[in-house]
Parts: sequence; C-alpha cells; structure tokens
Amino acid sequence: MSYTMSVRVWGEQAIAVGRSLVLLLACAGAVRAAEVEEPPKRPPTKEELNPTFVYVGTYTGGASKGIHLFRLQTQNLDVSQNITLVPLGLAAESANPSFLEIDLKRRLLFAVNEIDTFEGKPTGAVSAFKIGAAGELTLINQRPSMGAGPCHLVLDKEGRNVIVANYTGGSVAVLPVAADGTLGAATSVMQHKGKSVNPKRQTEPHAHGVALSADNRFVFVADLGLDKVLIYRFDAEKGTLTPHDPAFVTVKPGAGPRHIVFRPDGKFAYVVNELDSTVTTFAYDAAAGTLKEIQTVTTLPDSFDGANSTAEIDVNPSGKYLYVSNRGHNSVVLFRIDPEQGTIAFVEEQGTGGKKPRHFGIEPSAKHLAIANQDSDTVLVARIDAGNGRLKPSGVFASVPSPVCVKFVPPPETTP
Repeated sequence: MSYTMSVRVWGEQAIAVGRSLVLLLACAGAVRAAEVEEPPKRPPTKEELNPTFVYVGTYTGGASKGIHLFRLQTQNLDVSQNITLVPLGLAAESANPSFLEIDLKRRLLFAVNEIDTFEGKPTGAVSAFKIGAAGELTLINQRPSMGAGPCHLVLDKEGRNVIVANYTGGSVAVLPVAADGTLGAATSVMQHKGKSVNPKRQTEPHAHGVALSADNRFVFVADLGLDKVLIYRFDAEKGTLTPHDPAFVTVKPGAGPRHIVFRPDGKFAYVVNELDSTVTTFAYDAAAGTLKEIQTVTTLPDSFDGANSTAEIDVNPSGKYLYVSNRGHNSVVLFRIDPEQGTIAFVEEQGTGGKKPRHFGIEPSAKHLAIANQDSDTVLVARIDAGNGRLKPSGVFASVPSPVCVKFVPPPETTP
C-alpha cells in the first residue's frame, strides 16, 4: 500500500472513531441530564384548587391602576408566619376603587369610584364586576353615584340594591341591582344639609358610611360633617329612602362619625368617630328603628399623645369582639363585647407594621383579618384566635400601591 493511501485510510478511521466518541459523549450527556432533571411537579394543593381570593381596592393616582388580586395561603395554619398573600396581578382597572362590596352568592363585586367627575358630570361612580373562576374581574357596567367622592357602599340584605355614601357630595343614593349584577339608574337620592363645629372638616355634610338593619327595613348613614347618624326607612322593592322619625341621632360635637356596624344579632350598633378617635355604642330598638347611646370610649392608650384618626370598624362574626383601626397610632384595637349589655371593653392593641392602616377585612370564616397600610403600600394578614379574638400577624407583607380596602372571597362551596 502506498504512503498516500495509508494516510487516507488512517484518516478515515480516525474520523470514524471521532464520530463514535461524539456519539458516546452525547449519550453520556443525555444520561447525566436525565439524572439531574427536576422531579415531576407536585399536584396542586386544595388551597390552589379552591382558592380564597383577596381583593385590594386602591387609590390610583400613583402606581396602582385599580383592584389587585391575591390568593390566601395558609399552609401550617398554626404557624402564623406561614400565612401569606400570593399575588395574582391586577384583577381589573378602575379609577380610585377605594371601597369594595362582595355578593358571595352571585360572585359579584361592587366598587365605588371615588372621583369628582364622571361622564362629564359632578359625580363619582359605582362599578359592578363579575368574579371569574380565576379571580379575574369582568366589568358589567358603571353608574353615577349621584354625588362627588363616593367612599362607601353596601348591598342590601336581599341583594336588590347598592346604597352608596358620597363623601364630597354629602349625599346617599340607592342603585338597583339586576339578577346578573347590572346596576340601574339611581332610584333614590337623599341630600344631607348642615355643618358642625370643626372648621376644617365639618363645614358641610360628608356622608361616610352606610349600614342596614338586620330586617332590611332601615338604613343608617354616618355623616362626618354633621356629627349625626341619619336614619332612613328603606323599601328594598322600590329602592327608596324616606327620612325616619326621629331622622337622626347625634354624637359628641366634633367627633366626626365615619362608619357604623351592627352586631350580628342586630341588638347593638357601633359607630367609629374619626376626628376624636372614639367608638360610640348604641342600643338598637328593631321595632322602632331607633338608636340610643349607651357608651363612648377612646381607641387610644393614655400614653399616646400624637395625631390620630380612626378609620375602619367591624365586629367579629361571632359577635364577641370588635376591631377598630387607628391611623397615627398605626394599630388595630381589639375590644370585647359584653353579650348582654353590648358595651365594649379594651383588650389589646396590635401594631400593623405600617403607616395609616385605613381599612381591614375579616374573612367570612373569621379565621383571618387583613389590614391595608395605605402609606406603606402594604397589606398584612393576621390569624384571629377563635378563643379570644386576638390577632396574630404573619409578619409577611404583601406589596400593593396605596391599598385602602381589603375583601375576602372564599371558594363557592364554602360560601354561606
């Protein structure tokens, strides 16, 4: 064999060997890749399959565009630090959705739009949304709130009407709700008149919070500007309000009533007064539709002398405990409710870990409470001790720009 032929044969053999080596290395790499491949994903948890959604209403002048959505994560429930809010994104764009109301049975969400102009008129708006399976919100429609700066709304006990308080406009309006959640034009508008003693905050009426009696016969409106809780007879079928007799009860001049809430049995009502940081307890006569003041207490410890204004008030679904948020002291205060007298007694204060805790929401099951720290852009979840009502914060904050309202929506099968 010639030298040239030998070189060619040798070269061909070398190429063949090289190809074999490449193939072997590729196979070995595939084996190694298979060895380090991540294990199959775990099956979804029950919480992921049937989530409890948490909706956060915001002010949209800054980074927020509307209503934010989270999923409540409560694995290892006895360890409060494991309670977290898993962000799911923006549920819906909406202008200043500063207060939310939920219809659990029909899976609807209603939001005020706290604005001063809507469709070219001096009024705010109310928006109705359908809650989707993944928590997304689909806008059904919007209607004028019939007054500027709407800040609070409730759904009546029959689900026929939304009643909205217009802070800047100093009025309250009734908007009918169709079976599919569509809002109709206002069927009743009551304009408040007058003023009170605070020269900065009470030169005109400021309707701030609405509540209904358990029998759906009366509507109560806390007006911060008037130092009054106005009382209206309510016709749910017609969607109308008529001034009751007596037409109102008063609180201490300069107190500034903000929100009103009833104990679940309807025997007592509690009004949080924003300007002087107090809670006023009323006994309620269901037959007459009247309130009688029986107690007023402070929400602040004696040692605190800074600026403060209260915000939210709510009763634990058990009827045994009352919670109030302080902006300035930056706390949620727990009161124990006397089962017979309805009076409240201070139990403890819980720091919120943020600034200006405006609103808090209580889960329908009464297991958790979530606090919106407006000026810290955070929401904090706490576990509620069923035995004594105390809050056990998780210490894990969810990030939300300008949060001002928090509402829980449990999965359909757990809805009352």
